[in-house]
Amino acid sequence: MGRFDSRVAVVTGGQRGIGLAVAARLCEEGASVVLFDLDEPQLEAAVASLDASGARAMAVGGSVASAADTARLADAAVQRYGRIDILVNNAGISPKHGGVRAPTATVDPDEWRRVLEINLTGALLCAQACLPHMRRQRYGRIVNIASQAARMVSAIAGGHYAASKSGLLSLARTLALEGGPDGITANCVAPGRIMTPMAAEAGAAANAQYLQRIPVGRLGTPGDVAGAVAYLASEEAGFVSGAIIDVNGGGYMP
Repeated sequence: MGRFDSRVAVVTGGQRGIGLAVAARLCEEGASVVLFDLDEPQLEAAVASLDASGARAMAVGGSVASAADTARLADAAVQRYGRIDILVNNAGISPKHGGVRAPTATVDPDEWRRVLEINLTGALLCAQACLPHMRRQRYGRIVNIASQAARMVSAIAGGHYAASKSGLLSLARTLALEGGPDGITANCVAPGRIMTPMAAEAGAAANAQYLQRIPVGRLGTPGDVAGAVAYLASEEAGFVSGAIIDVNGGGYMP
């Protein structure tokens, strides 16, 4: 028996990196998983990697920035599996220009809006789509994937990225306050430098700079983050709400 048997999880940004690792961990422990992302062919490949039979994993294509798409996501999950127990808000972007962030003083306002729209508003829209089902069940787990950039100043992440990830911390606390009476918890995982395709875009020099500041002497893996998410998504974490788990190898210690 897995600890997520009979549970249904929605994971955004689920086709690669942290999102796919989280989905794999939850699926391995018994959950049925719904992956949500833009690239439908890659999503289908991700689903096949999780569950060749297709019985316990499905793909839904769309944008977290679209209220219509997120509503369709929740409807598809409930139509297929009958419920939604876990929402992992992982979808996010961190634009770079030649591997370098845009200075906040000169960042294109459209780029700023796009980052906030996907990273923060997208999490809100997904929560709004899933919460009615969680309330009906009187059970739910919401986990926002924030960032070390929300916990301390970052010389590599852009100001828009840091602002959006900081917003996820406050959003989780608000959801924790409002959802608690209905058996819903909301928490954040704040990863440090995790070797994902998005992190690789920053270049080898930037990642070497991060490594110098990590006491455990290595960069993180998507699996490191997945372990923290799995805990917060579990029944064992029922008394943990509005919290932040830092997964950074000691690179940030509050």
